[in-house]
Amino acid sequence: MRLNIRAFALALGIHWGLGCFIMGLAGIKHEAPATFVRTVGTMYYGYAPTPLGSIAGMFWGFLDAAVAGALLAWLYNMLLKRFV
Repeated sequence: MRLNIRAFALALGIHWGLGCFIMGLAGIKHEAPATFVRTVGTMYYGYAPTPLGSIAGMFWGFLDAAVAGALLAWLYNMLLKRFV
């Protein structure tokens, strides 16, 4: 069964973007999520354990995961075509 590339990319983007947003907000009050946010923030410009930083992380997380999801779905479909 082939994957719909757009749907898979959108699903991964939404999932990771919301996860980054929630971790950013949780990082305001708790240390463990803040450590995650600071680490990922080295790759996502503006991502920090602040309300505005959480929005930046959500944007970059969505973009990053959507591109990765599109590439993964495309690769899956190519391998499926070749080996099945």
